[in-house]
Amino acid sequence: MTKRLRAPADINGVWAIIPTPATPDAGDWRATDTVDVDETARIVELLIEGGISGILSMGTLGECATLTWPEKQKFMAALVESARGRVPVFVGTTASNTRDTIEQSRYAYDLGADGTMLGLPHWCAISLPNAVQFYRDVAEGVPDLNIAVYANVEAFKFDFPTHFWAQIADIPQVVTAKYSGPATLLQDLHAVQGKIKFLPNEYAYYGCARMDDRIDSFWSSGAVCGPNVAIRLYDLVAEARRTGDWSAAQAFAGRLGPSGAVLFPEGSFKIFSTYNIALEKVRMAAGGLINPGPVRPPYRITPEPYLQGARRSGEMWAEISKSLIADEQTVAAE
Repeated sequence: MTKRLRAPADINGVWAIIPTPATPDAGDWRATDTVDVDETARIVELLIEGGISGILSMGTLGECATLTWPEKQKFMAALVESARGRVPVFVGTTASNTRDTIEQSRYAYDLGADGTMLGLPHWCAISLPNAVQFYRDVAEGVPDLNIAVYANVEAFKFDFPTHFWAQIADIPQVVTAKYSGPATLLQDLHAVQGKIKFLPNEYAYYGCARMDDRIDSFWSSGAVCGPNVAIRLYDLVAEARRTGDWSAAQAFAGRLGPSGAVLFPEGSFKIFSTYNIALEKVRMAAGGLINPGPVRPPYRITPEPYLQGARRSGEMWAEISKSLIADEQTVAAE
């Protein structure tokens, strides 16, 4: 096997988190083949052309929990084939136990995936020693596959405390994390000593970047509503670090923030997590660039007021995206 292990320093830029595009019948439990391969290829191309540095997939909004194993195989293959090595692709191989996780991760590696965005088994709440041992076992089982820890507190019923980060930092395959933070960011950064690149989300990025220079990259689900918005945020923060003038980055983060506020029902991450898939799919559809398709069962029913907020979130992101394009066209014409 060809080794594809990366260093934390290799994880940079904007990493887009994408849905698993669904066929029109995907909401029906009788459907057996619900991955829209053509839309998958189109999304990957759109993001790469838009300047995205990497792709994360098959987390919660990617419906890892509701895809069958044949569907996961099909989607992984479509992602790897579409990316063609131009950007790293991390697929999701979270399963209910270690053995299935390792089997799926080996399959992903053999396909050519660069890594896995890996959460914890979550039927039972897991203890700290077992959580750490889980990642050690997966790293041993697939020694040449990069691991991005999927640190979703609500999804996995685990707090991902600083002691957890301190212990898994010595696993070479664990190079990055889809990070929840930022309440314990400085402690967690100290614990990993540069061995894990933390990726906050687009809405937390500006604040985290101001806290510590080691936060120089982020993940974005909004990128599928317009990658140029996420890229602009990244570029403005990078420019602020070079010049010491943070005013433009702060203003843009403030402009972007309201699109995140309306995404979270009643301002609650817990409520958002209950309806995550539907809210993100509605948001992405409203962004106007992609067709994520229907939600796979059993997570299909969502209160309409919550969906309205998600639609508005996608529309707001798209409005910013279009304004950036218009600004660029104006400058080009001058």
